[in-house]
Amino acid sequence: MTPDRLKRRKRFFSLQEETIDPMSNLANLFDVAMVFAVAFMVALVSYLQIPGLLQNKDYTVITNPGQPDMEIIVKEGEEIKHYEATDQFGAGQGELLGKAYRLPDGRVVYVPADKETNIP
Repeated sequence: MTPDRLKRRKRFFSLQEETIDPMSNLANLFDVAMVFAVAFMVALVSYLQIPGLLQNKDYTVITNPGQPDMEIIVKEGEEIKHYEATDQFGAGQGELLGKAYRLPDGRVVYVPADKETNIP
């Protein structure tokens, strides 16, 4: 073999050794896994409607209304309360404030009680 040919052969094998790196595929796989994990977390947050919990607004969420497994989540300021329905009825003392009526078109009208005549 001529020296020129040996140089070319040596240069070819040195380039071939540099380009074959078994860890490069693992790094690419890690990048894909990280992108998938972030996308999964974003989808989960949007599905569970958690952005409302992160905002500085008060709100109430009712799941399965009227069912035995009904849940109520109330957020007031920084405090979040979670209530679950039970088969027990609430009892206590209170004052009649008025009545609410559902109209045929679905709207709800609240009529306050007249305190002087005590007409509900």
